[in-house]
Amino acid sequence: MGCSSLLALIFVVAPESWMAAIHAELDMGSLPTAPVVGYLARSTSAFYAVTGGLFLVVSNDLVRHRAVLLYLGRVVGLFGIVLLAVDWLEGMPLSWTLWEGPVVILFGIAIVWLTGKLDVGHGPATP
Repeated sequence: MGCSSLLALIFVVAPESWMAAIHAELDMGSLPTAPVVGYLARSTSAFYAVTGGLFLVVSNDLVRHRAVLLYLGRVVGLFGIVLLAVDWLEGMPLSWTLWEGPVVILFGIAIVWLTGKLDVGHGPATP
């Protein structure tokens, strides 16, 4: 999840023409040119990248960051539910709606489930 989220960095700096082409390819018409559209696309992409970096940092010591992983897993699952609702209410293409939210929900569930399987042990053995 960390690596895939870091791919969002592309759209922090991507030409607006790329975003307009993707928008058109999804049959959503012309991409609005209001400043808030570019701001939201680029700032959201940057936030996804920040989150991806956090996942990579936490993944270096799973046991130590167990509480953070449980939090992230739960929040990611809830975020997936929010994405599903927002996508549906905003009229995103059905393929987008059925892909984005459910996949994020599954990531959240997987993080919580796998974190529960960590062997947290009882500290270092004493001689």
